[in-house]
Amino acid sequence: MRSRQVLLVFCLVALAIAAAPGRFRVHTEEEKQFVSWTQTHNKKYSTSEEYNLRLANFKSSLQRIEEKNSRKTNATYALNKFSDLSPSEFKLKYLMKKPLPPVTETADILRPTIDAAPDKFDWRPQGVVTPVKDQEQCGSCWAFSVTENIESVWMLAKNLKVDSFKPLAPQQIVDCDQADEGCNGGFPASAYQYVEKAGGVETEEAYPYRGVDGSCNFNKADVESTISNFKYATTKGDENTLKSNLATVSPLSICVDAANWQDYSSGVMGAWECCWFCQLDHCVQLVGYDSTASTPFYIVRNSWNTDWGENGFIRLAMGDNTCGLTDYATTSIV
Repeated sequence: MRSRQVLLVFCLVALAIAAAPGRFRVHTEEEKQFVSWTQTHNKKYSTSEEYNLRLANFKSSLQRIEEKNSRKTNATYALNKFSDLSPSEFKLKYLMKKPLPPVTETADILRPTIDAAPDKFDWRPQGVVTPVKDQEQCGSCWAFSVTENIESVWMLAKNLKVDSFKPLAPQQIVDCDQADEGCNGGFPASAYQYVEKAGGVETEEAYPYRGVDGSCNFNKADVESTISNFKYATTKGDENTLKSNLATVSPLSICVDAANWQDYSSGVMGAWECCWFCQLDHCVQLVGYDSTASTPFYIVRNSWNTDWGENGFIRLAMGDNTCGLTDYATTSIV
């Protein structure tokens, strides 16, 4: 009888160990690194199957990051909050489902008011770029990009600064723009058209972001900013017009191929590191550039919070239409 009791206890302990992945077993160095990473990013997995899947993805991320850094480019790649996702999961959760087409040559292009752009320019010190936002696990980047452009254009038009300006509500556009698909993606052009027709955008305080598709609760009484139109800021490959309009008009909404941004940490990402045949699956805000740097670059504000990239920003190499950054650039008109 006693031997049966001992055997039963042994089996129960074995089951407990199996049900608590990573808690009792001897870790490999990669798994020790994974456990430390889960603690840093407050990641918890409910089953051993989920744990093992995330561990496998983490190991793949380690290999991918090592390979990228071995090329010794001007960008650095590192572990971040996305490192337990496979590349396909990352695309599904954070990028748009339907890539955008580039702007046609017949589009209404904003013509530059200067012959040549300055050597470098940055809107951030001028106080017209709101703090970095977080779209969460929702493909609403297009709504964020448009909202951020409208914020900057409105502040410039009304001589306001970020310290006295209330950020606007991308959730309103996600919920209420029926021409687009909310968390599944959308077109900045139709988002501007929605805002113009609706009569403006509410504040984030009045219409908080939830990171999911919801019912439209627009209240025109809470509108903070309005627009009268929008224009494209350049055509495919024309970085001179892009820079001139950026420096003279406002921070711009641009759409890019961000599939290879998952592991980005710092530095300047080159065109060949980003994509060969770019598909526009993510929209962001272009806020500046520096053509005097040893590797000239654009400054791009993302919407994955400040714990990604360079405090929420990424730098993209100039001169090669990196990530397709000229393919769909727009700005609102107040």
